[in-house]
Amino acid sequence: MSSKISSKNINLFYGQKQALFDINLDFEEHSVTALIGPSGCGKSSFIRCINRMNDTILGCKISGEIMLDGQNIYRSDLDLTLLRASVGMVFQKPNPFPKSIYENVAYGPRIHGLFRNKKELDEIVEKSLTKAGLWNEVKDRVQDQANALSGGQQQRLCIARTIAIEPEIILMDEPCSALDPIATAKIEELIDELTDNFTIIIVTHSMQQAARVSSMTAFFNMGKIVEYGTTDKIFTNPSNQQTQDYITGRFG
Repeated sequence: MSSKISSKNINLFYGQKQALFDINLDFEEHSVTALIGPSGCGKSSFIRCINRMNDTILGCKISGEIMLDGQNIYRSDLDLTLLRASVGMVFQKPNPFPKSIYENVAYGPRIHGLFRNKKELDEIVEKSLTKAGLWNEVKDRVQDQANALSGGQQQRLCIARTIAIEPEIILMDEPCSALDPIATAKIEELIDELTDNFTIIIVTHSMQQAARVSSMTAFFNMGKIVEYGTTDKIFTNPSNQQTQDYITGRFG
């Protein structure tokens, strides 16, 4: 399979402090890659490089390249709005807009002009909520406020909002850490279904989750990649002692 995204020698500094050291990773299209490692090891800093969210942090410097479909996303003439339309992000805490369920999903298509009339917008909203496994639960109350939903439903709404603009990549930063086990199971099931259409990169503190949802796993520690390979190999037969120690709970 071809790489959808490749990072080459990514170094990231927050002021004087270096947070990432020479990160080289390739992500295959329509796959789920989990990034694991102890807190503060650079996982979230790295995925924020992929949609250039680190650009908004004062004193943040980055070197290296990230290639998306062979194009460097750090080139000077890149349109950030277009980049963020093709690289969606779901955060740790559900963050629906203070609007109706319908307007949450319609927000991106409105900004990007992805429909010609109300009927087309209705179809995008229904399709996105269906893909996010939420339509049957909310179809009779799409005009209700989004914050009336449960935490797990809010997170699925945020996923629906992300996929409404048809990104190619979805970044998920610990998407289940604020959810109960039942809501978590629904999100994990959803991740599995979404890989037919999207390339997914998930940061997770749960090794069980990484083992369940991903086909590839990268183990980060102290801003470096210790090991990267198939999830099966990383969890059953890692090449590196540090990986072994982390997986078996000796540190982290």
